[in-house]
Amino acid sequence: MAKSKGTKLIPLGDRVVVQRDEAETTTAGGIVLPDSAKNKPQRGKVIAVGEGHVRRDGKKIALTVKEGDSVLFTSYAGEEIKVGDGEFLLLRESDILATF
Repeated sequence: MAKSKGTKLIPLGDRVVVQRDEAETTTAGGIVLPDSAKNKPQRGKVIAVGEGHVRRDGKKIALTVKEGDSVLFTSYAGEEIKVGDGEFLLLRESDILATF
């Protein structure tokens, strides 16, 4: 469950809360990048997971990812949200490409 100063963020169903990794601040050659030139990383850490997929017969199937997993996701995946002082990404498990 994502927490930020008393606020809880609990994803529903097959949704996952991810905290995106920080963007690189310098290039390999040592050039400092301004905020406008930084690419948002497509990787992060799973902070919270929903209860799972619901099948047609009503049974729930647990998600493959779990809290603490490091994941790669598509560049336009999910919704960016702010909870308290924290910034998170809320996406579906199907938007996650891999764990590492």
